Amino acid sequence: MPRHVVNVSVTPRGSLEILSQREVQKLSEVGSGSTYQLFRQCALAILNTGARVDNAKTILEAYADFEVHIHQLDRGVSLELRNAPADAFVDGHMISSTREMLFSALRDIVYTESEQHNKRADLDSSNGITDYVFHLLRNARALTPGIEPKMVVCWGGHSIDAEEYKYSKKVGHELGLRNLNICTGCGPGVMKGPMKGATIAHAKQRVIDGRYLGLTEPGIIAAEAPNPIVNELVILPDIEKRLEAFIRIGHGIIIFPGGVGTAEEFLYLLGILLHPDNAELPFPLILTGPRSATAYLQQLHEFVGATLGPQAQARYEIIIEDPILVARKMKQGLAAVEQFRRERNDAFHFNWLLKVEEGFQRPFDPTHENMAALELRRSTPPHELAANLRRAFSGIVAGNVKEHGIRRIEAHGPYELHGDREIMQPLGALLQAFVDQQRMKLPNGTAYQPCYRVIS
Repeated sequence: MPRHVVNVSVTPRGSLEILSQREVQKLSEVGSGSTYQLFRQCALAILNTGARVDNAKTILEAYADFEVHIHQLDRGVSLELRNAPADAFVDGHMISSTREMLFSALRDIVYTESEQHNKRADLDSSNGITDYVFHLLRNARALTPGIEPKMVVCWGGHSIDAEEYKYSKKVGHELGLRNLNICTGCGPGVMKGPMKGATIAHAKQRVIDGRYLGLTEPGIIAAEAPNPIVNELVILPDIEKRLEAFIRIGHGIIIFPGGVGTAEEFLYLLGILLHPDNAELPFPLILTGPRSATAYLQQLHEFVGATLGPQAQARYEIIIEDPILVARKMKQGLAAVEQFRRERNDAFHFNWLLKVEEGFQRPFDPTHENMAALELRRSTPPHELAANLRRAFSGIVAGNVKEHGIRRIEAHGPYELHGDREIMQPLGALLQAFVDQQRMKLPNGTAYQPCYRVIS
């Protein structure tokens, strides 16, 4: 990829993120090497905002000489950037949204590192992990108490075609006209389209405090740099805490066409909603897309029916080519959420009543051994099977775009997935459809090489 680099020092604007000497040491190259490398990777991704590259390994190799040094000043901190991507600057000044996200990354990584070694944090229990996610979001100022439910999470692919992208913008526009806020994974494609549509609608409605919340994690941010519309960026420590943050802070979810990452998110949510303790809990969930995506949505619906059954299909609604209906249905669903939480004195800003089992919260390491050992059996309870299918898709995402996953595939070959024929056949068909439709990653002129083998 072409390189144009600059050397510069930047400081935060607005609110200073004050660091202690110990925290600066942790982030310095001579301090905690792993923490420094984590921040360097996230910083490089943010500085590459807008780049049409979705491969973490490619970005890291292209800017192998990129350095970021943290200096503590009397008034706060400054970042010294060496060999930084020049596209993040205009006439020598860093773009404001990039500056904000850069210091958001610094804030989240420092706080995460601090909390993980805090005796108050209990990461050995389900309730403790949920409390940890709450504190991460609160530290990032992402929780706004007292505001009626209006945060809509939008999930979907980063490598969608132009028609699907335009449709996601139309849906975002209709949501914005109804004064609803948008939360996405903060990258390109569907993670950008609804936000872009909502910004125009919010301007029409004279909404000056519209929220465009992006939730990501270090392994994803390097492959999917934040889009510049995001005005609140939160970096969670791993994919599981990121997913829990979505469903705790979001009041309803819209799923657009996507690939394995979208399927992972969809199955994660279905697995939680299928838990008996969540049977009566309202959580509006809509699958939607333009008419050209009908076959994709139907195939995903049939996959859910074949693997998880009609009970899972009943937890969502499919709407084709109708942004206004999507927005109206979501608005109605949010009204039910508000009433439910008022009756039970639950918070509007964080869904405490939602039951999330520990199996959905523990980080899954997609090694070849762990992928091969996944229980993909008809006899598995539906909510547990959904969790295992989610882990399978998570591993494929890692093999496609995450640096550690790519290197594992290079070293050991494709992952192998084993299970009952009744599960593996529809799984293989869905994955092949993703490949045929170029939904695995951004088309780059080369044939996609699967990082998996489906074995029944």
